Amino acid sequence: MVSNTILVVDDDELVQDLIRLYLEKEGFRVESAWDGKEALARLRATGPDLIILDIMLPKMDGWAVCREIRKTMTTPIIMLTAKGEEFDRVLGLELGADDYVCKPFSPIELVARIKAVLRRSALAGQASSKVLSYPGMIVDYNSHRVEVDGSEVALAPKEFELLWFLASHPGRLYSREQLLKNVWDYEYLGDPRTVDTHIKRLREKLEAGAKKRYIRTVWGLGYKFEVAE
Repeated sequence: MVSNTILVVDDDELVQDLIRLYLEKEGFRVESAWDGKEALARLRATGPDLIILDIMLPKMDGWAVCREIRKTMTTPIIMLTAKGEEFDRVLGLELGADDYVCKPFSPIELVARIKAVLRRSALAGQASSKVLSYPGMIVDYNSHRVEVDGSEVALAPKEFELLWFLASHPGRLYSREQLLKNVWDYEYLGDPRTVDTHIKRLREKLEAGAKKRYIRTVWGLGYKFEVAE
């Protein structure tokens, strides 16, 4: 069985060594990059299954690297932030990161998040042809294409997964914890505010100028997909 390859991008040697130790123990292959420009070069050379990307990097910061990757690739990205500030997390998610981990981090938690993201990525890759159609909206799973009122709407990978899950169960209410488990594929480890951030971005993108509304908040309980004027 071929092991997954993880590209670790961090300029801290201690962090690199710690992550490598735990990932190799779990059977992963590990590639390293020490700055943003090297990260892009190593990405093209190794074709990793997942990228662990620090924000504070020499030559090109993690945000710029993430933005560049998302122009052409959907490789899963977990971002590392030393600050742990909400602005850093939100920006990373908006740029297309699949998850984030705040330093100092638990290596065991990081491994769990890596496995969860890889599982979600594998399921997406195995999907058969699926298209959801609602008044004013078409969601194509295979192409990850969303149209609202005939115009394409660009979504980050995790935004698309969240929309697909909700739209696949119209009218059903899900708590933030249930969405973390079903969309992010982890329980207890996730920050429920991650769901709120993605819901906010989805609404901004789907409902800007649209004739209908698609995601409803049930205060204190969660979110559900329904088509409303």
